Order: sequence, then C-alpha cells, then structure tokens
Amino acid sequence: MKLTADEEYGLRCLLQVGNQWPDGSLTIPAVSRREGISAAHAAKMLQILRQGGFVKSVRGQIGGYTLAKPPEEIVLLDVLAVMGGRLYEEEFCRTHKGVVRLCTHSTDCSIRSVWRKVQTAVDDVLSKTTLHDLLRKEGDLTTWLHEIVPLSTADQPPALLGTD
Repeated sequence: MKLTADEEYGLRCLLQVGNQWPDGSLTIPAVSRREGISAAHAAKMLQILRQGGFVKSVRGQIGGYTLAKPPEEIVLLDVLAVMGGRLYEEEFCRTHKGVVRLCTHSTDCSIRSVWRKVQTAVDDVLSKTTLHDLLRKEGDLTTWLHEIVPLSTADQPPALLGTD
C-alpha cells in the first residue's frame, strides 16, 4: 500500500493552482517548473484534476488553470479518489489470492481487518482535510492534524532537513 507518484504530483499540482486562488491562474509550463516535473506530466495531472471537477482551464493571454471551486470545498479524499483510488479496496483480496481459486483466508482473515481499519483511519483524516488546509504552513497543518487525529509521540514526523 503506497501512494502513487501520480497521486502525489496531482496533489502538488493542485496545491500550486490553489496558491493562486482566487484571482490567478497557472499555465502548464509554470506548474511544471514549480514542481520540477515535465510539462507532459503536469498536463496529465491537470487534465485528471479538470475531469474530476477540481480545476478548470481558462483561455486567453492570462489563461491557465484555476480552481473550479473554493479551496474549502475541495476535500482530499475526493481528490485522491480521482487521482488513483484508495490504499485498500475490498477487491484486493479477490485479485491477490495466489494460485488457488479463492484466498486461503477468504472466510476468516485477520489481515483484511487490519487493512480495513487502516483505510478507515486514512479516510477519516482525508475526509476532514481540504485544499484550504493544505495551503497552510507545514507546522500549522501539523498542529491542526494533531487536533483532529491525536498521535502518540512515536508517530511524530521526523524533523525537516536543514532545521535544528
């Protein structure tokens, strides 16, 4: 279970466009340059985000991409669903059964219980987090996330590189 590069880059492209809200827009080359990805990859991510209803393209000399709705209305759970899906889907067990017709754990699977619980926790955080929240500084967002989902000290993020 991993986030894909497309999900990460999709969020990053959306964040770049969100930084221009409400009056600005960004072109594909600008998003590409700011995120250090190819223009083709930025175009692909923005196309998926446009099809999902999160951004819209604006034509003209000051054209580019802008948010299709306010950042407060863009929920990360919805964005990641459009970009690639969930970490765990029930179909996973049906498609990863090995060489047998049915998974040997299909009727009593403690592993499946763990994946369901992990997905529920992830969904809980993502459903409460909007693009507006991502537009905060990292420390502010970390504090807010600890308020909505308290973590133990073992779960604290590592220190940022170059900071003391």
